[in-house]
Amino acid sequence: MSDTVKTYRHWRDVPARAWRWKNFSPAEIACRGTGQLKLHPEAMDKLQALRDRLGKPLIIRSAYRSPEHNASLKGAATRSKHMEGTAFDIAMSNHEPVAFEAAAREVGFLGLGYYPRSGFMHIDLGPARSWGERFP
Repeated sequence: MSDTVKTYRHWRDVPARAWRWKNFSPAEIACRGTGQLKLHPEAMDKLQALRDRLGKPLIIRSAYRSPEHNASLKGAATRSKHMEGTAFDIAMSNHEPVAFEAAAREVGFLGLGYYPRSGFMHIDLGPARSWGERFP
C-alpha cells in the first residue's frame, strides 16, 4: 500500500489490500458521525506500534472525525487533529496511564491530552504539547 493519505466516503469503501493494521478495523477508525474515513498511514503505523508495545487492546473512543461531525461536538477544537486522521482518543480502562503515556511517546505520538474525568487520553502526531489534568 502506498503511504499517501486517502479519504474514503465510507469506511466500507476501504479496499482490503489497503488495510495493514492487524489489531484495528476501518470501522473503528472511521468518523462516528458520518462513517467517512481519512486513512493516514503514518498515524496508523504508530497506533499499531503502540498496540504492539503495550501488548493489549486499545479501546478507541474517537479517531477520524469529518469536519461536519467535529463541528457538531461540544468542546471540540476547530482545528482538531482528528480531522486530519492523526489523532486518537484511547480509553484508559485497561491501561495504566503513566505506562501508556510513556509508550505513546516512545512510538512517536507528540500531542497528549489528559481527560481523567472522562477516562481517556488523547494522542496525536504533534506538534509536541500536552494539556489537561493528569490521571491520579
